[in-house]
Amino acid sequence: RNEATPFVFRAVNRLDRDTSGLVLLAKNPYSSCVLSDAVKDHTIHREYAAIVSGKTDASGTIDLPIGRPDPENVARGVMEGGAPSVTHYTVRERFLQSGYTLVELLLETGRTHQIRVHMSHIGHPVLGDWLYGGVNIDLIERQALHAASLTFTHPITKEQLTLTAPVPEDMQNVLRRLK
Repeated sequence: RNEATPFVFRAVNRLDRDTSGLVLLAKNPYSSCVLSDAVKDHTIHREYAAIVSGKTDASGTIDLPIGRPDPENVARGVMEGGAPSVTHYTVRERFLQSGYTLVELLLETGRTHQIRVHMSHIGHPVLGDWLYGGVNIDLIERQALHAASLTFTHPITKEQLTLTAPVPEDMQNVLRRLK
């Protein structure tokens, strides 16, 4: 009989529902502990791609606390007393006729909905993000947000690793339509 050996994996990072891309999983408790500490120490670097509404500045840093104004509602918001949250963004391409911008985002912190909250707060919600004001079902049926790259130190070998995931087909289709 061919039976796989069962094991428990631990998610080191998570993605919002309907966000595509990379998720880091640990295969054992030791790796989970080391990688979780790396998340707390901000030594795991995460890069995202997003299509946002409007024309953003060429680059910027959003350093605003995020909290949950209503415990009964899943939505987060920028609020006094929220958890420290820092998002850096850089424009990769502008689509002036359609009014959208492709941005690369780097996270210093990893709050729930962080990119979506921060970009919406500065007036540039993620395309397709119905929760934070970026609705456009004609172009995409989810938020146009993708976890494109993870850089971290392997917990066992100590090798510096960078993993990448190409932008998925639905976002590529949107980018082609916007050109």
